[in-house]
Amino acid sequence: MTEFARLLQYLRPYRIIFALSVVFMIVTGLLEGATSLLLIPIFDNLSGERASGVASGILDLKRYLPSGSEDTWPVIAMLLVGFTLAKGATEYFSSYSMSYIGQNVIADVRTGLYDHIVRQSASFFARRNTNELTAHLMSDASLVERAVSDTLRDLLRESVSLVVYLVLLFKFNWRLAAAILLLAPPVAYMTTTFNRKLRRYITSRQESGAEMLDVAQEAISSQRVVKAFGMERYESARFVQTARRQMRDQLRAMRIYFLSPIVLETVGIVAVACLLLYAQRSIGAGQMSLGTFVAFLFCMFKSYDPIRRLSRLQHDMQQGLASAARIFSLMDERMETVEKPDAVRLEGFTGEIEFRNVSFSYGSGFDLPVLEDVSFNVRAGEMVAIVGQSGAGKSTLTNLIPRFYDPVKGVVLIDGHDIRDVTLVSLRSLIAIVTQEVHLFNESVRANIAYGAYGRNDSDSAIQRAASAALADDFINRLPDGYETIIGERGLILSGGQRQRLAIARAILKDAPILILDEATSALDTESELLVQQALNNLMAGRTTIVIAHRLSTVRRADRIIVMDAGRIAEMGTHHELLARDGIYRRLYELQFADEEAETEQLAL
Repeated sequence: MTEFARLLQYLRPYRIIFALSVVFMIVTGLLEGATSLLLIPIFDNLSGERASGVASGILDLKRYLPSGSEDTWPVIAMLLVGFTLAKGATEYFSSYSMSYIGQNVIADVRTGLYDHIVRQSASFFARRNTNELTAHLMSDASLVERAVSDTLRDLLRESVSLVVYLVLLFKFNWRLAAAILLLAPPVAYMTTTFNRKLRRYITSRQESGAEMLDVAQEAISSQRVVKAFGMERYESARFVQTARRQMRDQLRAMRIYFLSPIVLETVGIVAVACLLLYAQRSIGAGQMSLGTFVAFLFCMFKSYDPIRRLSRLQHDMQQGLASAARIFSLMDERMETVEKPDAVRLEGFTGEIEFRNVSFSYGSGFDLPVLEDVSFNVRAGEMVAIVGQSGAGKSTLTNLIPRFYDPVKGVVLIDGHDIRDVTLVSLRSLIAIVTQEVHLFNESVRANIAYGAYGRNDSDSAIQRAASAALADDFINRLPDGYETIIGERGLILSGGQRQRLAIARAILKDAPILILDEATSALDTESELLVQQALNNLMAGRTTIVIAHRLSTVRRADRIIVMDAGRIAEMGTHHELLARDGIYRRLYELQFADEEAETEQLAL
């Protein structure tokens, strides 16, 4: 009921439309009942019987019909057409209005969930896989939409229809109606049993379907590795295994789904057979007219449909509420990176970035310290290189500046402001990032370059200047549609160097005063690296740069070098100062940079 109450909160903006839809449903039910009442004068006129006196008051349509049989038929025909047209209109408007509400509600739910997800910290995404999050956005949200629009609409409509038909049944013959209701407990028991088994099989089917999706997504996204190791047959076998398991679960569910209406229909036919025997005696004794009996039989069959549908709709509603529970559980997950209510806006960067006694661990079972008591500062306009062995904490250090994570101890300050006291938008507007793993979108080249300057509506000339500075303009103009070329998922139609230069152009266009480079050329060949390095030089000009470096040329140009070791700052100084100390940096230099320097000197000769 908690999930249902929360869903009702999403209905509040559309409560007027919802109320009108309910009114239309009630009118639809009444019109269905009125159509059923027309059967009495039709069959009584055919049999030559007059009013039996069983139906009286407003339910006795014979009171409003002409007394002559020849005059009755045209009126009945007109009423039949009129009731059908009116019922069609009210049913259309009720169905459309509920669908309108459902689509709006699901858009609101998806928007709220997506907004909550994208604002989470990096550790949130480290704990959850992409398939899980997209399943919440798509599959679970679709089930919620079905529960709000289709299932809720049908529940209300079938409930109204059932009440109308039950009223008519008791009005026609209350003894016979009461006898039929004795079948309700066994029918309800059978329906509950079927639903319980169906729910179990559907749950198993969903789990096997999710497993099949994971296998497919993993193989498709890693298709280069699959091909490189010749594992196509193995991956096909894995998929066949999960697909067969999902098929068996589906068949088990279908057995119950198809068996339940047959069993319930058989029970209904037995009840009809008994009713026919009773009706024969009642009609012969004059207790019931033929028209009343036909109308009773019609209403009984019509009331069976709502009962059967309601039993199935209950399952659909529970499935939708279960999906809503999963969505709300995710939406209730605490935001790890939050703004303070009185957060201030940074208007620019002119002073320094300071790390003051910063310690950090990822938590959630990964409690080993990644950074311990780190303190240093970067003055505006400086270039600081960070070096160290893999796992020393270099990337984690730079991830604290844009608040992808928050320190466990200590503070990070920009121009004297603790970054936890400033707005995220103003903080991140001051920072541009270029990493080893380039993230591009399946959009045009133009859209990818302008991505970092969202909302500024930069001119075409500004985008082209950024591309030229990133040495990307030449290869962009050789693409089929130039700047309008769609580059595919993650920029697959481009080479590694081309993707990197687009990322640099994006950072240049953003024109942020602080630049973070995370091994931006480590995965490139020599020729591509030279072009990217020239583009990076254009990008770094006039900016405060923190670079995780693995190339000697970058390290030597730095104003200061910070050497990280096991989460601590082991050494700090210029290239020549650190070489003279004969410490960790010198060993890194001899292992990593010495061959590069010798090669550079030989090329110079």
